[in-house]
Amino acid sequence: MRQALRNSLYATTDFVRFSAEALAGLPGAVVRRPGMLIHQFERVALGSLALVLFAGMSIGLVTWLQLHRLLVKYGIEATLPSVLAVAVMVETGPVLASLLVAGRLGAGLAAELGSMNLTEEVDALELLGAPVVPTLVCPRVLACTLAVPFLTVLIDVSALAGGLLAELVAGTLSPQLFGQRAFDFVRLSDVVPATLKTGVFGLVIGLIGCWSGLRAERSTEAVGRAATRGVVRSMLGVFAANVILVPLIQATVEAIGWKR
Repeated sequence: MRQALRNSLYATTDFVRFSAEALAGLPGAVVRRPGMLIHQFERVALGSLALVLFAGMSIGLVTWLQLHRLLVKYGIEATLPSVLAVAVMVETGPVLASLLVAGRLGAGLAAELGSMNLTEEVDALELLGAPVVPTLVCPRVLACTLAVPFLTVLIDVSALAGGLLAELVAGTLSPQLFGQRAFDFVRLSDVVPATLKTGVFGLVIGLIGCWSGLRAERSTEAVGRAATRGVVRSMLGVFAANVILVPLIQATVEAIGWKR
């Protein structure tokens, strides 16, 4: 028991130290390695594009089906576009986009960097005077940070498109009326912070994925375990960050009096 606690404390301390070093090097990733940053952003954004669009469309269709059945009972089905938009844009879209990226990149980053560590590429970079964190970690972390909000917007749009498709097939509202009513309950003070917070989720995913890979032992089995841990830790990190950020965002919005 004591050994497990000691190992957990050591891992937590090591991750905090690793994260601080990576955060300090993020500005340099923009200035010194823009090509690597663009490559990693394309890898995250374009690699996740089809999955995100399909997931968003599915969520829009299923949410419409569930809400329509319930709202018709009370004769308020005309509010369905607004309820759908709020449900997707405020919480479902941001969290789902982040979890999809965590599933892909949590494993991908951990396996990639774990394999580089296994084949001693990481050691070779160090010998050549290219520190690992600024060279390998920072571009990947920053790409995740920038890509997740972009993917969140796409999943929101595709979910609304799925809801509109369901409305056209089985509902009564025209596309124009659906579009007008979709934003009756939506406020910028809800949507903008909900979208921007996914940048923090992307940051968490990038840090955890890279750290899990670089700390893997040098064996093929260890690389596989690191990939699994990267996924689990990244998803847990997203949930934990969401629990912390939501009340902070709400308190901030109320403090500045942003009502629109």
